[in-house]
Amino acid sequence: MKLDILTKSENSDVQKEIISKIKDLINFKNLEPGDKLPSERMLSEKFEVSRSSVREAIQRLEFYGLLKSIPQSGTFVANIGVIAMNGMIEDILRLNEPGFKSLVETRILLELKTVRLAATRRSEADLVNLEEALNAYRDKVINGEDAVQEDLLFHLAIAKASGNSTMNTFMLIITPEIITNFQKHHVCDAGLSQRGIGDHQAIFDAIKTQNPQLAKQKMKDHFKELYSYCYNIE
Repeated sequence: MKLDILTKSENSDVQKEIISKIKDLINFKNLEPGDKLPSERMLSEKFEVSRSSVREAIQRLEFYGLLKSIPQSGTFVANIGVIAMNGMIEDILRLNEPGFKSLVETRILLELKTVRLAATRRSEADLVNLEEALNAYRDKVINGEDAVQEDLLFHLAIAKASGNSTMNTFMLIITPEIITNFQKHHVCDAGLSQRGIGDHQAIFDAIKTQNPQLAKQKMKDHFKELYSYCYNIE
C-alpha cells in the first residue's frame, strides 16, 4: 500500500469552482437523472482548468452520490431530483476544511469500530500486511526518523482488514489531512512515537488472536494520549 497517492495536495478553491460550474451546467442544460455530462476534455476546455482537476471534482460529486461514472460510457447525473441536487451541492460547497480536533475525533470513532471488525474478520494476508506496516513503523522510530506515514499505514491496514469497504474509504479520505495536521502540530515530537511501538504491537496481537474486545481496548489506550494532546494545541 502506498501513501503517495493519498497525500497529493488539492486546491480547494479550484475544486469548489469546478463543482459550482458543473451545478450551473446541469441547471442551464436542464439535465435530468440519467442524462450524460460532457466529457472531461470538453469540461476542462469550457472551464479552462486541467482535466485532472475536472476528474477530481467529478469523483468528489460521485462520492456524494450526485454523479455516476460508467467506464467507456461517460459520467451521468445520478437518480436524484434537481432541487435536492442543488441543495446538496450547496452544502458541499459550504463544507469547511476539517480542524485537527474533528479529524482526531472522527478517526477515533472509526478505528474503535474497524479494529473490532478486523479482529473478527482478518485473514492471514491481512496479518502479513499489518506486520509489515508494524515493522516499518518500528524501524523508522528506532532510527529516529519521521514515522507519520508508517503509523497511518498501519491503521489503514487495520481498516482494510475490517472488511468494511465504506469505513476503509472514510479512512482513506481523512488520511491526507491527518498527515498534514500531524506534521503541522509536530505530534510525533510529543513523545508519542516511541510509545506507539508497544501500542501497535498490542493491537496487532489482539487482532492476530481474534479478540475484538481486547483489540478495542488496546486501540482506546493507544488514542488516549493523542486525544488529550489534541485538546491542548488549539
